[in-house]
Amino acid sequence: MSSSPTTSPLPGEQPAIGRTKSAVLAENWWAVAIRGLAAIIFGVLAFMLPVATILSLLLFFAAYAVVNGVFAIVAAVRAASSSERWGSLLLEGLVSIAGGAIVVLWPGITVDAFVLLVAAWALLTGCLAIAAALRLEIDHGRWWLVLGGVASLLYGVLLILAPFLGAVVMTWWLGAYAFVFGVTQIILALKLRDQRRGAH
Repeated sequence: MSSSPTTSPLPGEQPAIGRTKSAVLAENWWAVAIRGLAAIIFGVLAFMLPVATILSLLLFFAAYAVVNGVFAIVAAVRAASSSERWGSLLLEGLVSIAGGAIVVLWPGITVDAFVLLVAAWALLTGCLAIAAALRLEIDHGRWWLVLGGVASLLYGVLLILAPFLGAVVMTWWLGAYAFVFGVTQIILALKLRDQRRGAH
């Protein structure tokens, strides 16, 4: 009886389950693109309205966090429907929606509390994005997802180091972060789309 061929990956090759997860995310490249577009729009609005009141800033952040979270969950659910797990992406979406919900349910939040909330949100979503990137193949845009996660981590650290920012400066920082994060997600989505087309 002839022995069956080995299923061990070649050196430098991703395990089969990793390739499947990458393919599932590639099928949902449009959800990644919408996340990126929402972030870019939010970043532009933050720069256009730098003198926004703290209430306006809260509402902007809440809207962005909820939209970002919804489309992260959409991608995770689509992965689950293909019998795959995408826990990091799902958890990132839930954390993002929770951050937006806290702002909406606590409209009297102080500037200091808001800064700490955004810092915690940025750190958590950054860690989860990097964790998700480690499950993605390099040619599917892994490093762009890593770059988006690193941008989140840096923004969270900056807020912790300088928690008593003026509203205008914080708006600029938030706008810059959202814009950079959005660009990385758009490029990631294009990479995923190209890989999806190449697979067909």
